[in-house]
Amino acid sequence: MTAYSTLPALLKRNAERYGHSRVAIREKEFGIWQSTTWQGYYGHVRDFALGLHQLGFNRGDKVAYAGDNRPQGLYAELAAQALGGAIVGIYPDSHLDQVEYIINHSDAVYVVAGDQEQADKVLELKSACPGLKKVIVDDPKGMRHYDDPILAYFKDIEKLGRELAADRPELFDEMIAAVAPEDVGMINYTSGTTGLPKGSMITQDNMVAVARLQDRVDAARDDFEYVSFLPFAWIGEQEFGVYWPIYKAFAVNFPEKVETVQENIREIGPHILLAPPRIWEKICSDIQVKIQEAAWIKRLVYRTFLPVGYRMADFILEKKKPGIGWRLVNGLAYLILFRSLNNYFGLTRLHHAYTGGAPLGPEIFKMFLALGLKIKQAYGATETTAATIIHRTDDIRLDTVGVPLPEIEVKTTDTGELLTRGATVFKGYHKNPEASAKALRDGWFYSGDAAVIDDDGHVIIIDRMADVMKLSDGSRFSPQLIENKLKFSPFIMDAVIIGQEKPYITAMISVDAGNVGKWAENNQIAYTTFTDLSQKKAVYELIAREVAKTNQSLPRVAKIRRFVLLYKELDADDEELTRTRKVRRKFVIERYMDLVEALYGDREELDIEADIKYQDGSAYRMKTRVMVKRVEA
Repeated sequence: MTAYSTLPALLKRNAERYGHSRVAIREKEFGIWQSTTWQGYYGHVRDFALGLHQLGFNRGDKVAYAGDNRPQGLYAELAAQALGGAIVGIYPDSHLDQVEYIINHSDAVYVVAGDQEQADKVLELKSACPGLKKVIVDDPKGMRHYDDPILAYFKDIEKLGRELAADRPELFDEMIAAVAPEDVGMINYTSGTTGLPKGSMITQDNMVAVARLQDRVDAARDDFEYVSFLPFAWIGEQEFGVYWPIYKAFAVNFPEKVETVQENIREIGPHILLAPPRIWEKICSDIQVKIQEAAWIKRLVYRTFLPVGYRMADFILEKKKPGIGWRLVNGLAYLILFRSLNNYFGLTRLHHAYTGGAPLGPEIFKMFLALGLKIKQAYGATETTAATIIHRTDDIRLDTVGVPLPEIEVKTTDTGELLTRGATVFKGYHKNPEASAKALRDGWFYSGDAAVIDDDGHVIIIDRMADVMKLSDGSRFSPQLIENKLKFSPFIMDAVIIGQEKPYITAMISVDAGNVGKWAENNQIAYTTFTDLSQKKAVYELIAREVAKTNQSLPRVAKIRRFVLLYKELDADDEELTRTRKVRRKFVIERYMDLVEALYGDREELDIEADIKYQDGSAYRMKTRVMVKRVEA
């Protein structure tokens, strides 16, 4: 094994290099940031790994982690890898059937449960998961009277490991030395937009390679800060919140809870931030709503200086140098407006800002450029160990996802499918040789995405091959492009475009309850529930204006002619979204087929009866009247 070719070896290097002199991890608990140094990080991983070894963990075994982003998630991951095993991510909001599937399919023998809620899920599945040996709980609050013999506690496993480390201090380093670059260190499950998730086998070589290549493009320093709030089960968070920080030894910060993420980002002021489109869209939406509610003088400042920012954004996108006059005015705009907006959201220290998981609409990109923040699209897949194509800071284009990382090759097939080859491409799908053979051919990964590579090497993602649609007259269009444009509106949360073999394009739209609710209150429109709000005639008129704005930027063939407002929010718990909030298009269209038929019929209203689920799994029968709204194309 060459030096530092695995994550455990890199962790050991960092501990030797920095010891207790530099912080590796922070976690906010009870309102106070708790720090762990690189030596402390290494010690926790060593103790937990040797504790697992005492329990009987064998090379090639798997540990599943189900919980929020906490240091113990990192300790469990690196410990499993140091023992020659693999970590398996489970989204903390997964249903029981999803948890059961992943535990059994991955052959996980241990599950680290973040808290009582996650432990309860796994305990309920105990008889359905015969290979499971232990459920190791991180936070045992509320579990004092639990006595199931399958239960163990994280601190107790660490104690076992410390005792073994005292007796055999050389053992852990020997284990790290035995880890090879080709060892599978993670089984990461795909989103499952078209069926059951597949377990991608990610090797140590994949992990180190993606961090190394990413750092060649956007160099990080060891004094950088990163805020980790996206689930560990997502490969994007693995790259930016696990692999890269270990490779370059910068600090990872964990928010106190989901509700305090924005506040904690403001406190840390990260240098690197990865956020999916929904976060950037929410920030953009919040800015627009705050300006609408601000005093007249602030609205005047916004209306005066934002066009200056947009003009500077045009210079950047056109790769032109602005004149001194524009630079001076933009500097004034930054001092008066842009700096305070960026500071409010904790973005003033950002060196590298990324979006990933799904495309970010060009309008959102341009608005942040206007504010002086260069968000870079990161494109990749679970099978390519996250981002392999990325914008360069000085080469951002709204119509592309950037160019490949160094050493990564891309090309398209005759049918337009994007292929990738390089050190980040995965080993194959766990227990699925047929799917592996289909996805991996001659060293190339077949992505399933329709794409174009232009003369400058920029990759333009059109849509999923299966999702590119064709109207009845043969005209082709990308539903994803239209959906992203719609979501630029602060009043639209999700959109599903329909039109395959139809005479024109229609949309099912889910409103943003928070922003539309504020709008309704400001306009003295009373409402009770989301369903009641979404079906108000005034709300239909509001969204019709937003759709009409979107139509202005679309070619004739892609304009939306009719839409309906969904009477409920799209929900991952109802299988309408993946855990990374990608719409499961086929499933949604089939579920709301009555609305689809109405969109292409003569009716302007229809009565709906549906079961709406509460968070505890119970449901109630709901009746409502849904309107079909025409839009001037």
